[in-house]
Amino acid sequence: MLIMAPGNTDSWHDLAAALAIDGRAVIDGERTNATNGRTVADVNPATGNTITEVASVNADDIDRAVRAARAAFDGGRWSRIAAGERKAVLLRLADLMEENADELALLDSLDMGKPVAEARNADVPGAADTFRWYAEAIDKLTDEIPSTDPGSTALVTREALGVVGAITPWNYPLEIASWKLAPALVMGNSVVHKPATGSPLSVLRLADLARQAGLPAGVLNVVPGPGGEAGEAMGMHPDIDVLTFTGSTEVAKTLLGYSGKSNMKRLSLEAGGKSANVVFADTDDLKVAADMAAAGAFYNQGEVCSANCRVLVERAVHDEFVRLVAEASVAYLPGDPLDETSGTGSLVSKSHADDVWSAIEKAKADGELFHGGERRTINGSDAFITPTIIGNLPSDHAVLRDEIFGPLLTVEAFDSEEEAVRIANGTPYGLAASLWTGSLARAHRVAGALVAGTVSVNTVDALGVTTPFGGFKQSGFGRDLSLHAIDTYSALKTTWIQFG
Repeated sequence: MLIMAPGNTDSWHDLAAALAIDGRAVIDGERTNATNGRTVADVNPATGNTITEVASVNADDIDRAVRAARAAFDGGRWSRIAAGERKAVLLRLADLMEENADELALLDSLDMGKPVAEARNADVPGAADTFRWYAEAIDKLTDEIPSTDPGSTALVTREALGVVGAITPWNYPLEIASWKLAPALVMGNSVVHKPATGSPLSVLRLADLARQAGLPAGVLNVVPGPGGEAGEAMGMHPDIDVLTFTGSTEVAKTLLGYSGKSNMKRLSLEAGGKSANVVFADTDDLKVAADMAAAGAFYNQGEVCSANCRVLVERAVHDEFVRLVAEASVAYLPGDPLDETSGTGSLVSKSHADDVWSAIEKAKADGELFHGGERRTINGSDAFITPTIIGNLPSDHAVLRDEIFGPLLTVEAFDSEEEAVRIANGTPYGLAASLWTGSLARAHRVAGALVAGTVSVNTVDALGVTTPFGGFKQSGFGRDLSLHAIDTYSALKTTWIQFG
């Protein structure tokens, strides 16, 4: 359904009140209830009000979805059509996403509390662009004819794997889903997608739009449900060929076990992060670095797996930099997510806000509060926390090590390049890192020493569809985005032809 772009807060609230929301699962091209009729309340964290009831699937429903996906794949109605036909369908889907951008943005905002303007101006266009980019790549992928002995020819072809299971998180419901679904579908696979329990609505709507675009029934199935039950059913299912996941390290480790216990399904795991932002005294413009540090820590309420939540700053500029970041953090004060002037929104749930607040309280008690550190009630919900900056914590403090996933930035001083690298790498994670310096030599040296899947130099958390995203160590393995993501959803097959 196309919704005209609103111009003010009242318009978004009016649209939210009028929006017809279907919380049923999508299996074999049809909206359907869970087999046992079970539902779960989908709650808007910014108000505490129930948005709708969402189907809560179990193992039987997962099996139904997998069987539909397998039938679609084996039947060839998507897997064996021409690349140009798949391209046309996915381009139509990208167009439909843009036509329905207001609705999709509103669903993400209502589901997980993010500012609707952010979802409308960044997340939905980014998701549509991802589908469009992979669609445009589909007929440009080539196979190989390697060198062989005379009298023989070998063909190396990239083959779709079959049924892809995708499990995605609640912080970027539509955009991260597009990172998984677009390359999987481009290769001709069928997909069973389990969105996060707390934010399934935009992806359920996406499945409707995919059918409207011409995607055959059974090729994209969306099955909302609890991770402990639905996630386990996917991890253990013997007919899922590859499972792609973004979420916590704890769950990623569990999925590794499921793969070994079942059919050794391929896994692509993007897990936790605790990214460092290293600021050297020779940085050309400390204010720019501070503005970006605030964005890297507080954007999307700090609910970003690659958030630059640890600032390491050279001692000579420590105090000045903390002051500048505190000033910049004002742009990220929380407010009503449907107010386009709000810097951030609410955290994803009251329970998550409680966890983040507990970590902040512990850090405040054990360190020095430089800025923020307030919990606010807005529209009856207390899931709002102001940007918080804390320093002078013990080097072994849990807040410096554990993923908090909220608007908390810690600051640590260093005196040498070697010390900065040691502190930055001193976590179990290796998803991302940033560094600021006016020295090209230092930029190369430190970037090479940082253990991270993406190192951003003189910016923070750099990301684009053309570059791979993923981590080292306990941030998992596998890569989203870029042509390298195609490797997750395909396998190389050699056909050797002997002539004599």
